[in-house]
Amino acid sequence: MSETPAPSDTPVAAARARGEEIPLAAGPYTATVSTVGATLESLTTGGRDLLVRSPESGPMLHYRGAVVAPWPNRIADGAYTWDGQELQVAINEVERHNAIHGLVSFQEFTPASVCEDEVVLRTRLMPTTGYPFQLLLTVHYQLDPEAGLTCTVIARNLGAEDAPYGVCPHPYLVAGPEPLEQWSLQTGLGTVLSVTEDRLLPTGTAPVEPGSEFDFAEPRVIGEQEIDHAFTDLARDEAGLLHVRVTAPGGTGVELTAGPECTWLQLHTADRPEPENNRVGLAVEPMTCPPDAFRSGTDVVRLSPGAEHAASWTIRGW
Repeated sequence: MSETPAPSDTPVAAARARGEEIPLAAGPYTATVSTVGATLESLTTGGRDLLVRSPESGPMLHYRGAVVAPWPNRIADGAYTWDGQELQVAINEVERHNAIHGLVSFQEFTPASVCEDEVVLRTRLMPTTGYPFQLLLTVHYQLDPEAGLTCTVIARNLGAEDAPYGVCPHPYLVAGPEPLEQWSLQTGLGTVLSVTEDRLLPTGTAPVEPGSEFDFAEPRVIGEQEIDHAFTDLARDEAGLLHVRVTAPGGTGVELTAGPECTWLQLHTADRPEPENNRVGLAVEPMTCPPDAFRSGTDVVRLSPGAEHAASWTIRGW
C-alpha cells in the first residue's frame, strides 16, 4: 500500500495571472506580449508608452491589448442563430446582459516561435455548446524599427461545419503625457452606428456629416466629448489601409493602421467611473464586423472547413 507524500514546506511561487511575458525589441521600439490571450501588454518608442498597461498583477484589465475573437464587441443576450442552430454563449457583460469580446482573451496561447523582434503564438479554440466550432488561432507580432508593431491574426477552421467569425484588437492608445481631452484625433469616418444608451446595442446607421460631432477628417481636439461608437465606410489610402492618428499638444503621437479586411472601427474614450481608469487612453478597435453581428449577420466571416482568415493592424509612435 502506497503512502501519500507529506506536504512540502517549500513555498510554491504563484503563477503569473497573464502567463509568460515575452519581450520584443527593434530600434527605438520595445513590446511585451503575454501568453494568456496573446495580449499586447506594452509598446514603447524611445521609452514612451504608446498603450495603456494593465496593473502588474492580476488578470488583464478592461481588455487592454487583447486579441478579441471569434466575435468583436457584443452579442445581445449572448444568443444568436447560425445555420438553423439556436446558440447561447455566456453573459460576461452582466450589467448590460451581453456577451462581450469573444472567447480567447483569457485563454492560454503557446509560443510557436520567438525571436528578438517577433513572436508567433497559437491556441486551439475547442467547441462548446455556445460556439460549437473548432478554430486554430495564430497571432503573429513583429516589431520593425521604422514601421512599429504589426499584429496578424489568422483563424483556421478545424471543424467539419462552416463557422461564424470576427476579430479585432483592443489597444488603448496613448498620444502623450497630456490628458486625453487635449489630444487631437484624425480619421475619416463615413457612417456611424447608433446604439441604445443602456446596452450599447445597434439601432441603425447614419452618415457622418461634415462638421458634425464625429467628423475627424481633419485633426480635431477631443475635448470633453465622450465616444463609444462603431463606424464604417472608412477613409482609406491607396493601399486600402485605414489610419487613426492621435496627437498630443507636445508633438508626440501614435497611429494605428489596419487592412481592408477591417471594415468597421470602434472608438472609445474609455469613460469609466473609477478616477484612476477614466479617460486614460483612446480605445481604437478595427473590426471585421460590427457590434451584435452574430445576430444581424452583418459582415460576419463564414469560415468554411479548412479555410483561413487573416487580419492585420500596425501601431507606430513618434
